[in-house]
Amino acid sequence: PHQQPPGSGFKSTTIPQTYCKKTSRSAGAIRPPAKMKTSMKIALGQINPTVGDLAGNSRLMLDFATRSAGENADIIAFPELSLTGYPPRDLVEKPSFLERVEDHLQALAQKAPLSMIVGYTGRVAAATGKQALNSAAVIDKGAVVFRQSKMLLPNYDVFDEARYFVPAEQEKLLTLNGQRIALTICEDAWNDRTFWKQHRLYQRDPVEELYQQGASIHICINASPFTMDKRELRRRMYRATARRFEIPVVYVNQVGGNDQLVFDGSSFAMNSNGDVIASAKSFEEDLIFFDVDNNLGDIHQAVTGASDPDKEVEAVYDALVLGTRDYIRKCGFSRALIGLSGGIDSSITAAVAVDAIGRENVTGVAMPGPYSSDHSMRDAREMAEKLGIRFEIISINNAYQEFISTLKPVFAGAKEDVTEENLQSRLRGVTLMALSNKWGALVLTTGNKSELAVGYCTLYGDMCGGLAVISDVPKTLVYKISRVANRRHPGAIPESVFTKPPSAELRPDQKDTDSLPEYEVLDAILKAYIEELKAPQQIAGELQLPISLVRDIVNKVDRNEYKRQQAAPGLKVTSKAFGIGRRVPIAQRFSE
Repeated sequence: PHQQPPGSGFKSTTIPQTYCKKTSRSAGAIRPPAKMKTSMKIALGQINPTVGDLAGNSRLMLDFATRSAGENADIIAFPELSLTGYPPRDLVEKPSFLERVEDHLQALAQKAPLSMIVGYTGRVAAATGKQALNSAAVIDKGAVVFRQSKMLLPNYDVFDEARYFVPAEQEKLLTLNGQRIALTICEDAWNDRTFWKQHRLYQRDPVEELYQQGASIHICINASPFTMDKRELRRRMYRATARRFEIPVVYVNQVGGNDQLVFDGSSFAMNSNGDVIASAKSFEEDLIFFDVDNNLGDIHQAVTGASDPDKEVEAVYDALVLGTRDYIRKCGFSRALIGLSGGIDSSITAAVAVDAIGRENVTGVAMPGPYSSDHSMRDAREMAEKLGIRFEIISINNAYQEFISTLKPVFAGAKEDVTEENLQSRLRGVTLMALSNKWGALVLTTGNKSELAVGYCTLYGDMCGGLAVISDVPKTLVYKISRVANRRHPGAIPESVFTKPPSAELRPDQKDTDSLPEYEVLDAILKAYIEELKAPQQIAGELQLPISLVRDIVNKVDRNEYKRQQAAPGLKVTSKAFGIGRRVPIAQRFSE
């Protein structure tokens, strides 16, 4: 099924190695034979597919293809696994899924108004144990005329492709409109030895191999998740590729949220000098064009030379909005519930929810208990009014006293401790879940990464819910993205929320710093340990902190893995998030 049909106008091309010679631009680079006459206008279809929605994804691609045909494009490229959505995970282990993917691919070919590059899950012909390929299909004139499978299968962080897919043994050139196209899929383009130096993960470089065959342009289809600073990293790497091989580079990426991953899009096309000629928007669907002959393209988003810290903070906010919107809608919900405490975490979660699904679909619930302060209730009410969301107050005082009275006989002789504190949090969780059942609204939890890391959260209490919106956002970053929210919703989060000491208000005059160091210190330790995998002694030395403090924080992180594995899924925005990208055993005795 992966052979190219004859007489299609598309063909794979292999240029003998003896025809190639080195270019003076970069040591080790190869120059192909003189280019054939070219004529090509490429559309980049940056779409938001839903995993498993084969019919819906097909309709979406046909709509983009029709618009592209109207702009006289020769071909449109869609993201990696655009037909299935990425990541399909264990769906690819179902033979029925692979069969239906092929059926929809063939149906798509029959309706295509122009040539299309489509990502899909192919079927393995031989019995290898694994059934699937991560593939790209070129369709033209009613038929699938070329197929290419991914060679380098990432198996780190959030990626688990070696579990599901069989790697390609080789890749071939595609010839279209006089262009010899190196068509690659995501990771195949991420192993440039001149860019990564000593950090290459694989022995082979598919782009170099295709260039040695005579490629005159590189088209790479991707499903590359967002993390801070990654957009600029991609451009720097692909710029190095364009300059090394002296060919244009087209990068098209998926956009949207699928479970814990958020894809930013940010597709682009570069000329052979590495200059960005076409640039798509981030965090929304987009359609842009790149005219190879005339070196022209659409710039829908400004191109910056380096990561701007303020822009990256805004990008985190946009990623959370997109991820929340897609999680809610793709899971079949339309409304959201948030417990509003008057603190910064619940405030930013509410603002994100409003931008994700509209204020009319968001309800904030304040649940005062025996130690709730008046100013917290005022802040919660003020913020709800400024955001324009429904606001309810449901006291847990009576329920709390009833529980204490009920438990008093079996608690006899025991001192009050965190048990009574956690009971308040759990009553709030019960209240929100009751409203969720009654109204069919999804509860958004409000815990941040710093709290989740050290276990400063309550199972079946404040951890109750369907999506942990800011669970990968450290507390110090929470304050920064809250300023973004206030620029978009002027003054919605009261200034007092920014300035008052953080507190769970579970006992008189409680403050977070009663149990934790200042968040600036805590977050620095957590970043070094969780994201950079540094040992406590190294962290203490680099941050000039007492080793006892660092070890205490590290031990808290390790001891609370059991909580995190029972938490709601969260949206990944940093280089190492809890959940899908961090797989630490619960029952283990290794300590730093």
